[in-house]
Amino acid sequence: MPALTTLTGAATAAYSAALLVSPDLLLKPCGLASTHDSRALTRLVGARDTAIGLAMVLAPAGAARRAAVGARVASDWGDAAVLGAALKGRPTQAKVLGFAAAWGALCLAALRYDERSAATRR
Repeated sequence: MPALTTLTGAATAAYSAALLVSPDLLLKPCGLASTHDSRALTRLVGARDTAIGLAMVLAPAGAARRAAVGARVASDWGDAAVLGAALKGRPTQAKVLGFAAAWGALCLAALRYDERSAATRR
């Protein structure tokens, strides 16, 4: 079975690559207008997250994988903070903030699980 960080990285990369093609996959759940500018910014996030997701998939266990997951967690929790503030008062705020924060936490938990599993196999 692949490492959980590999699976969460693959899921991140797949969703993020989809944002490059269809930014509305993120804009609509956020309740944001689909404008030229918002689509460009969403694609920027998609490119960043595709790269981080692929890094999680390809990084060997150890420092490289911890760095890739750290970038994922920092990005997700940063997104939660920024979007949480930007969507203040909107009905989508809690859902968007919660999802971003939870995905970062899931990736961190996957790393911790993988590292503990590896330690017990030694």
